[in-house]
Amino acid sequence: MLRQPRKILIASHMNPDGDAIGSALALYGYLTAKGHTVSVMIPDPDPSFLWWMPFHDKLMVYQREADRCLEAIRSAELFFAVDFNTLGRLSTAEEPLRSSSATRILIDHHTLPDAAFSLKISYEDISSTSEIIYDFIDASGDREMISREIAECIYAGIVTDTGSFSYSCNHVRTYEILADLFRRGIDGEHIHRLIYDNYSEHRMRLLGYSINEKLVVLGEFHAAYISLTLGELERFRHQVGDTEDIVNFALSVGGVNLAALFYEREDGIVKVSLRSKGNFAVNGIAREYFNGGGHVNAAGANSTRSLSETVATFLDLLPRYRDQLKDVY
Repeated sequence: MLRQPRKILIASHMNPDGDAIGSALALYGYLTAKGHTVSVMIPDPDPSFLWWMPFHDKLMVYQREADRCLEAIRSAELFFAVDFNTLGRLSTAEEPLRSSSATRILIDHHTLPDAAFSLKISYEDISSTSEIIYDFIDASGDREMISREIAECIYAGIVTDTGSFSYSCNHVRTYEILADLFRRGIDGEHIHRLIYDNYSEHRMRLLGYSINEKLVVLGEFHAAYISLTLGELERFRHQVGDTEDIVNFALSVGGVNLAALFYEREDGIVKVSLRSKGNFAVNGIAREYFNGGGHVNAAGANSTRSLSETVATFLDLLPRYRDQLKDVY
């Protein structure tokens, strides 16, 4: 399939995170080096703390550059979907890609990939899609083609999708890959600073407000949540990515085994982020109650109900999980 030069489109999901961008750009770097003509697209903008990444200037944003993206979709022979499991995660780019004649290839680590793909490379027990990209290159016999730039993208994807190695990271293979990435010249400390020590003043003040004014701890259920209205976000000049990781601060409270973040978006959707500790799975909760999905300890959804209704749904389900949340290990 990849032996001859092809026109290829790589796309990742709306509200892209570090793994979405890292896996897409790492694959871009590899396929370009192999001699393919490659375009890479995301539905909407990514956070500014990811803009340092190699090949980032090649990213097209469908929300801003629909004509360019549509041309790339029309000309593509192969379409690689990375870090998402259903075309619905492409937002307004879904229909053009669903109508495309390109062969669809999925590379992902989320549960329940849909039937829209001709080839699925999907492993839900792997830390990140970026790690799967490494294995894909390795299995293709091209490990030596992993440049420092590609390695930086892969590392950024792994470090962000494991919460800086705080979950989904108890796998020997992950650390074997990390060791090889360091051998290829990456600077892990520098990358960490670029991602985690590069917040705007407004983002820091939003974080402080969220913890001081909006954090609700429900000791009876070993749970906590934060909810933010659109007005509150606008007060702190909210930008894409500013709410990233806020939910993890709620989870870091001692005795809290389940944490949630709810915030309003301009389009009326309420974004839901769920985190948990140990063996308590939040992907099932995201899927059953909020039409979302994700991983055992990190999941999310987009709720079409109001903020108050979405929070009420969360509060209503807690008594059902009281015993499980108490006995997390």
